[in-house]
Amino acid sequence: MTTAVRTRPAAAAERAPKNPKKVRRRRPRQPWTIALLVIASIFTVGPFAAVFILALSPAGAPTIPFQWPETLTFDNIARVLTAQSFLQWTANSFIYSIVSVVVILLTAAMAGYAFAKKKFPGRDFIMWSFLATLMVPVQATLIPLFVLVAQLDGVNTYWGLIVPTLANSQAVFLMRQFIRGLPDELFDAARIDGAGEWTVFWRIVLPLTRPILATLGIFVFLWHWNDFLWPLIIAQSDTMRTLTVGLASMNAESVSNASLMAAAAVSVIPCLLIFAILQRYLVNSVAMSGIKG
Repeated sequence: MTTAVRTRPAAAAERAPKNPKKVRRRRPRQPWTIALLVIASIFTVGPFAAVFILALSPAGAPTIPFQWPETLTFDNIARVLTAQSFLQWTANSFIYSIVSVVVILLTAAMAGYAFAKKKFPGRDFIMWSFLATLMVPVQATLIPLFVLVAQLDGVNTYWGLIVPTLANSQAVFLMRQFIRGLPDELFDAARIDGAGEWTVFWRIVLPLTRPILATLGIFVFLWHWNDFLWPLIIAQSDTMRTLTVGLASMNAESVSNASLMAAAAVSVIPCLLIFAILQRYLVNSVAMSGIKG
């Protein structure tokens, strides 16, 4: 009798389910995975490192990968930064990129809020028609767009450079998908408290969509900063060129490789700074999207 009583706790312990919260040990990465990541990082970081090394090389010095330069100097970068044309191209690129980011984020947030939380006739048809424009190649619309802007005297102007690129259906779609995941109770409670639509948009929608706004801000800035085809067509004077078009013109002229690489290195720095500043918002956006998905 005593033996049976003593064996019951042991049997119950054997039948007890295992702790589901028990942390599993992570398996170590396979050597071939680490080697593949190292090779991919070399091919990714290698060109950037080569650009900066060539930018810091003295004029006439041997270039990598054939021979490492003996000394490094900032003369090429200083020469580029003091060039009047390069400063004008940089200012044009900043105006083109920053104004486009602000306008696109504002209009995309407003349109995304309307398509996600408002009910009106033809809402889905308008949204999908707007998305259908993504299937039209940009090159197919360049000629009619240039003719339209030229007839409105927009050649070699900032508005002719910026306005045709502000309609971004991809940004509207991403904002719509993000705002659809926000609870309707927040908007209903704000309206019960007497908040108008503009108050709801400025005090609820924009603060809650900060991660996706930062992510879109990075993408839109990079798109416009690296844009080449439209600025090449619409900015025909030297004073209206952007950095990408200016670098292409430097490449066509008799400019040393060191100066060209110095200009390219300087043009990359704003992109790296924007990404470094908004990186945490980008990570939060990806994390929140993963939780919702």
